[in-house]
Amino acid sequence: MIQYDYEGGHAVVTGGAQGIGYAIAQRLLAGGARVTLWDADAAALRDARGTLGEGVHTEQVNITDLAAVEAAVRASEAQQGPVAMLVNSAGIAGANAPLADYPAAEWNRVIEVNLTGTFHVNRAIVAGMVARNYGRIVNIASVAGKEGNPNAAAYSASKAAVIALTKSLGKETAQHNVAVNAITPAAARTKIFEQMSQQHIDYMLSKIPRGRFVEVTEVAEMVAWLLSSENSFTTGSVFDLSGGRATY
Repeated sequence: MIQYDYEGGHAVVTGGAQGIGYAIAQRLLAGGARVTLWDADAAALRDARGTLGEGVHTEQVNITDLAAVEAAVRASEAQQGPVAMLVNSAGIAGANAPLADYPAAEWNRVIEVNLTGTFHVNRAIVAGMVARNYGRIVNIASVAGKEGNPNAAAYSASKAAVIALTKSLGKETAQHNVAVNAITPAAARTKIFEQMSQQHIDYMLSKIPRGRFVEVTEVAEMVAWLLSSENSFTTGSVFDLSGGRATY
């Protein structure tokens, strides 16, 4: 495992109490970072803090609420110092249904969490990075945002929009040593599977040439470099972890 030095750096990981976010937090802690986990699930936060140990601070945050996000930034920085790294991993899958039958309320819920929540978190943290002339941001998108999964229009659309948001912000901050990138993983076996039908899970697996789902540790390895100071040039880019599925 390549080791990156995050010593003294403060990282916020949304959705960090479980799944991909948790694996990324573990990787950052191994490199000496101070990590703050944001999650809507208070019980999961307690468990994560108990297992991850020293160097971890937690905040229960609803990322769809901008005021709550801004308050969480203030609390996190008061505890751990200025945020140098951000991973926006919080997201939901939403229901599986054809677009013609997709509940409007469910569409709005998915967009509110996956897209508007990402906007809130990036907006609240990036200004400080620009002012300090340093920062690293990784937004977790999905291969569904590149290719569109049937019966998952809301999720696919939200993740496509996260890709576009990332590219736009990366251009805005390129002169301030703030790198903003996205990753587009294939599905990983996390709790998000509980929101999906078995038919949809089988469909996603059938599309991966590797013949398996991505491991959360594999995602964390790619994110580890994107958050490091060694990533001194790349910004506004999208990194594929689709096991060969993505065609662009």
